[in-house]
Amino acid sequence: MKETIENEILRVEIAHAGAELSSVFHKQQQQEYLWQGSSEWWPRKAPVLFPIVGKLNDNAYRLDGQTYSLPQHGFARDMVFSVQQQEKEKLVFSLCSGEGTLANYPFEFELLITYELKGSELSVSYEIKNPAKEILYFSIGAHPGFNCPLHAAEQFSDYYLEFEKAETLDRLLLDGGVFNGMTERVMTDTNILPLEEALFKKDAIVFKNMRSEYMILKSRRSDHSLKFSFRDFPYFGIWTKPGAPFICLEPWCGIADNKSFDGDLTKKEGIVALQPNEHFIRSWSVTL
Repeated sequence: MKETIENEILRVEIAHAGAELSSVFHKQQQQEYLWQGSSEWWPRKAPVLFPIVGKLNDNAYRLDGQTYSLPQHGFARDMVFSVQQQEKEKLVFSLCSGEGTLANYPFEFELLITYELKGSELSVSYEIKNPAKEILYFSIGAHPGFNCPLHAAEQFSDYYLEFEKAETLDRLLLDGGVFNGMTERVMTDTNILPLEEALFKKDAIVFKNMRSEYMILKSRRSDHSLKFSFRDFPYFGIWTKPGAPFICLEPWCGIADNKSFDGDLTKKEGIVALQPNEHFIRSWSVTL
């Protein structure tokens, strides 16, 4: 089941399953920007990562002397959300803790995801509420995939990312989905990252503490571009599979385990500790 918001420029579809974006269609250009999923490459489109981002060592963590199991990127992407508010250009989805979550994630929570259109911009907001008397430990992140190339006459290598600011960045290297403690320089005092398949042979590119708050996906062979904006996300992932026609731009509040981490959730890098009766909000947007 899907819901739709639209204006004179964009039509956006969101599924109840995972509150996942299903389509970001530019009506004036007659162009679909969101990756549509494929069994050959990657079946998802834009999953929401909660209550963890990335993978845990042995898919497990420890809390108060007990061991719990969570799959990579958590469970929200595989659960059905309810619609809390619906307008022509705005949708709010809700997911609350319950029997399906408490066995392996013993925290009460409410997760609200808001999709809203403003002209040619789609904004996405995550709000987490802690209704309990104990601290809520969680991570949250986005994983939207965008068609790249956008046109049949183009190739993936025609595209590049233009960052807001010049960056010197090292990627955190992954080994089997967790970090191995090593890094590799990717950018040196530049705001341009050419997209090459070879970059992704070592899995996702993961950056920490970027200075930029937006990046633009551009082609050397066409005028179409995509501006991706984010603030207050300490980690950022860029991912595709070599040969696949999409690119994922992923702002994260949280990160996969390092292989040397002992599993104590309260000490996990990037974990958010939300006090009782408090709430946490982060937003990102895409402008076409």
